[in-house]
Formats: sequence, structure tokens, C-alpha cells
Amino acid sequence: MRDAGNAEAARSARRGFVGTWLLLCALKLALAAQVPLFVDEAFYWQEGQHLAWAYSDLPGLTAWLARLGVAVFGQHELGLRMPFLLIGALVPWLLVRMTAREIDAKAGYRAGLLALLLPLAGTLGVLALPDVPLLLATLLCLDAGLRLLRRVSGVAALELALGLAMGGLTHYRFAAVIAVGFAVLLMLREGRGALRDWRVWVAVAVGALAWLPLLLWNLHNADAGLRFQLVDRHPWQFGSAGIELGLMQLMTATPLLLAAMAVAAWRGLRDPRPAARWLALCGALIVLGFLALGFFADRERISFHWPLPGFVALLPLVPAVLAGWPRFWRIATLATTALGLAGMLGYFALATTSGEGQRGSNDMLYPANFAGWTELDEAVRTRLASMPPDTRLLAGDFKIASELGFARGDADIPALDHTLNHKHGRAPQLALWGLQSDGSRSAPTLLVVATHHINLREQVAYFQHLCGLVGTLPPPQVLNVRHGRQRFLLFALPASRDDAACVAPAVSHVDAPEAGARIGRRFEVAAWAVKDTVGVRKVEVLLDGRAVATARRDGENGWIVDTFLQGRSRDPAVPAIRFVADVDASGLPAGLHWLGLRITGGDGAVEDSVEQPVELR
Repeated sequence: MRDAGNAEAARSARRGFVGTWLLLCALKLALAAQVPLFVDEAFYWQEGQHLAWAYSDLPGLTAWLARLGVAVFGQHELGLRMPFLLIGALVPWLLVRMTAREIDAKAGYRAGLLALLLPLAGTLGVLALPDVPLLLATLLCLDAGLRLLRRVSGVAALELALGLAMGGLTHYRFAAVIAVGFAVLLMLREGRGALRDWRVWVAVAVGALAWLPLLLWNLHNADAGLRFQLVDRHPWQFGSAGIELGLMQLMTATPLLLAAMAVAAWRGLRDPRPAARWLALCGALIVLGFLALGFFADRERISFHWPLPGFVALLPLVPAVLAGWPRFWRIATLATTALGLAGMLGYFALATTSGEGQRGSNDMLYPANFAGWTELDEAVRTRLASMPPDTRLLAGDFKIASELGFARGDADIPALDHTLNHKHGRAPQLALWGLQSDGSRSAPTLLVVATHHINLREQVAYFQHLCGLVGTLPPPQVLNVRHGRQRFLLFALPASRDDAACVAPAVSHVDAPEAGARIGRRFEVAAWAVKDTVGVRKVEVLLDGRAVATARRDGENGWIVDTFLQGRSRDPAVPAIRFVADVDASGLPAGLHWLGLRITGGDGAVEDSVEQPVELR
């Protein structure tokens, strides 16, 4: 009777897992076809079009998968992501098989269900990122470790070799998985026994060979990749911001599931079964290791996903914990985890609209790295159609080059040197490809730059630097996407460089009212604006893109000129750069509106500024 009940429970768990897996696969497929390309995906595509064993930012596997995707499934977002979707669909099944073998079928399907609901694991493959093969490699190594603890066999050694090789070809971060796995094997008596078998060391040797391309790349390129991954991007000083990062990393597991994982790890450490101790130690050490690293390492770039392999390692132990909880808490755990997954899927759905459905100014929820590229590609195609046939395209940074390259099927768009290229470790790779431009040209060129890639206080200096690279700048075509959150400037440069005085684009800002302010129908706007060499002739105030007032010059703003802009502005009117306007918006309805400026320069060029939200009472 008890066996029959267990069998029915296993069948029920299987139905729940398979149904959820099918639904999630369908949702991920739909999203992968619609979500605009993330900037890192575009660069991996570009790397895949320049096949190599290793690159400046990563080993080769992610780029190879990207190349395989577009070669087999087509040059579009879904084609690029399809190999990653397939790997993401495989991962939960591997977890089910591993858990069922070590515990039982019911626990296997329940662990698989938890993997599907875990937000970062459940959305795996929607984006073509290295975390997808990295998690598969981690699971292969975990599964091989479990087999080795039982008995060393050729199958276990082969699986270990495959996992180690895949991880070594995927990311520098896999070194943490290797370190933890080796340490845990040494901690366990059965693990030390496995390490005495020559087949295990053959597998380790195969895995070590996978790092050889990366090692050779760094040897031939002055350790540029290693310096970026291990030195340049990390402060290696204790910072309290690690607390916030740690909380963010933990919350990706959702609170109740995280609590269940913590209990599972605690129990697993005391479990007499080697398999339970292996999973508990591997999972806990990976998670705790990355949490500790957050206090010393890079906090500027996205890293909330780093502990994911540790969370997944703990999942086989969680069903036993949940089985001992009251029914209410079991349901609450599944529900809150599912809500977390829904939130992630919802974010990707928001990205399909480039944030068009989002009101207000919450930058944390705005999918900035997905937005604006389609509109930019359309604007570039339109502008190129009006220029000479031999016009060349020049990007202001690697992000623009990669995104436009994918849209146009051109992996050889050159980019100017830019702080972003170095910040993301892509500058050495661009130089190797011969795609880092010094600004020289022999044909008409359309230069595309993104002002939102530069801090406002650095924009005057950036435009002056741009003039030094390409010569004086003609009046730009301004493309403001989502009210300027993505702001691109298109410059039609002649074939011959013009070294006349630099006439840079206008740089401006609305000081009052502040973004998000609730204001009356009659209000005052205070702003500042500068434009090198020719100055500012007129400033108009815009509400929802319509001019509603003309500002008057209203004196000096020495702090902006000397401190904020660091004394770099060559506007002939400095320090008298302050403008004020009285706005009567009584004819507009109450609610959200967008406030901006239209700057007319002394040369007649007209540029619309970034807009900010205000709420009319």
C-alpha cells in the first residue's frame, strides 16, 4: 500500500513537472523571439562571426553557440538564442535524473519543479549568455561527483571530463566551481578515495586542457583578459555595498525557498549519506563564496546571478525539507517562488516593448540595455539612404557597433575608443580585429554616438575629445528613444577631415522642477545650457514634445561651469548659462507629462534634450 502511494505521488510530481516545463518552454520561446538583443548578446554574436578559441572577455564556447544558432536557425534574435534555449530546457531534466538516482523519483521531479520556478534558472536561455552553458557544466560536474562518491567508473569520469571541459570553455567564473568541488572531494572520505583513481585524473587533465586556449590568448595579449577579469574590474577593497549586493543575490532565490535551501544545507552537512554532504557542501560553499566575494569584487556590473550554481546544487535536498513543513508553508514557498519567476518573465515582457508601458522615472525597472536599438537601426538606415553610396558607418563604442552589426548582418563595423570598451573588457578584442578606429577616414562616414553612455558632467569633455578624433562635428541628427533615456546622435561626416573650431552638440539640464515633481499648471522652469564655440541662441521649453515657452537668459551659474563641467565649456557666454522660463500649462490635462528643452545653437542647429516626467495637479 505504501509503495503504491509513493508511486502515485511520483506520478503526480512528474505530471506537475512536465506540465510546468512545457508551459515554461513555450513562454521562453515566445519571449526569446521578441525580446530585443541584450548588448552582451550582440557582442557574443560578433565574436561568433570572428571564430577563435578564446576572446578578450571570455573563452570561446558562448561565441561558438551564438554562431551555431544564427547559422542553423537564422540571423534573428530567436536563432541566436536557440542553442541556449535548448540547453536551458535540458538542465531541469538533468537535475531530475540526478536527484531521482540519489534519492527517489518523487524528490527528483519536485527538485526539477523547483528549478523551473527558481527565477534565474527558470528563465535560463531567454538570453544568449554564458550562464546557460556554465550551469549545465556545473550540473554535469555535480552529477559526476555523486557517481564518483558511489564508485569510480568510466561513465563518471567521462561525465566529469565533459563538465570540466565545458566549464573551462565557458567562463573564468567556472574556476570557483572547480575549487569548491575539489575542496569538497578532499573533505569527504569517499571523495579522497575517488581521487586515488587514475581515471579521475585523466578527466581532470581533459578539463585542464580546456583552459589552454584562454591561457594562450592571454600569453599573446599581455594578460589582457586575466587583468580585466581579476584586476581591472575589481577594487579588491572591503566595501559595505557588498551587503546590498548580497541581499540582491539571495533574493533571486525568493525568501521562502531560500530558507528551505538554508535548512537543507544545514541538514545535509550532518547527513550520513555522502551524496547529501556533497550537495550541501558544494551548494553552500559556492553561495557563501560569492556572497563574500561581493564585499571585495566588482559592484558596478551585474553580478546578482553569480550564486545560481550553488542554489541549483542545493535543490535536490529541498523536497525533503518541504515535506516536513505544514501544507500552508509548502504552498506559500511554491507560490512565492512562482511569483519571482513571473516577475522575471514580466521584466522580459516589458523589454519587448522597450519599456513603453512604463510610466514615471523608475530607472531600476527600465530595460535600458534592451531598448532603443531597433529605433537606432531604422534611423541609421534612413540616414544612410540620403548619403553617398560609399558612406561608411562608424560607432562611438562597442555597444553601438555590435547592436547595429547584428541588425545589419555586418560584424565589421569599427568603433572609436571609449571608456565602455575598456570597462567591459572589449577594447583588446576590437583592436585584435582591427575594428578600433582612430577616427581617420577616406570616405563619407556616418558617426553614431550615444550620449546616455556618458555621464552628463563628462559630455562636454567627451564631445571635445570626439572633435579631436574626427574633426569638427556637423549639426547632429538627434534620436531620443523613450524621452531620451536612450539618446543617440548621428553625424554625417565628410570624406575629408575638417579641423575648424569644434562646434559640439549642446549640453543642457533642467534644474527645476525636479524629475517626478508634482506641480501646478503655472510654474517656472530653471535650466542651463552650453554649446561650444557658437553658444546658445535660444532655449524653448517643451511639454510632451511641444514648445510651450521661450526661456530668457538669467545670469551666471559658476558652479556648473567651474565644478560640474570642470571648466571645459567653450561656450562664449560662460558663465552666463542659466535660463529661466514661465510656463502656463493650464490648457493641459492633469497627470503625467514630459518636460524638456529645445536648444537652438548659434549655428542654427536645433537639438531636443532629454525629457523628465512631471505631474500636473
